[in-house]
Amino acid sequence: MSGQWTDMIAGARMQVDQQFQQRVIDSEFSNQQWGLIMTAVQFEIESAETPEEAEIVANTEQVHHIIPELDNIPDGMGGPPQANTSGGGGGLLGRVRSLFGGGDGGSSSDQREATAVALVEEYAVELQDFLEQQGRWEEICAAYAEQHSQG
Repeated sequence: MSGQWTDMIAGARMQVDQQFQQRVIDSEFSNQQWGLIMTAVQFEIESAETPEEAEIVANTEQVHHIIPELDNIPDGMGGPPQANTSGGGGGLLGRVRSLFGGGDGGSSSDQREATAVALVEEYAVELQDFLEQQGRWEEICAAYAEQHSQG
């Protein structure tokens, strides 16, 4: 098989992105924030050698690095402004509040990370479901297994 398994799912990811759009709108994250979160995620397939047992998992180890940057993304670019429900509030007021110990005692970034990770995990489930519905799951698992057995 030629090409990376991630290249093989690029079209599927674009379709799942469109299907998942409403879930992002309903979340506390703007489209731009969601895009930044997704740059910190790598997808892997556990048990790829056995497609019936295999599952897409999101490696979210790097997400905590981008959480502080989410507040630096202006609302409204390319979509409606999103309400900030992270507890401490966003923008200048939220930063001032956090300096004086306001909000939830500093755990709002932990909560945002947990919320982001949960959303990414939902996305991974939808992506796998889509690939299975399209009849491509076994092919994707085989490509993943082949790629990871060589390296």
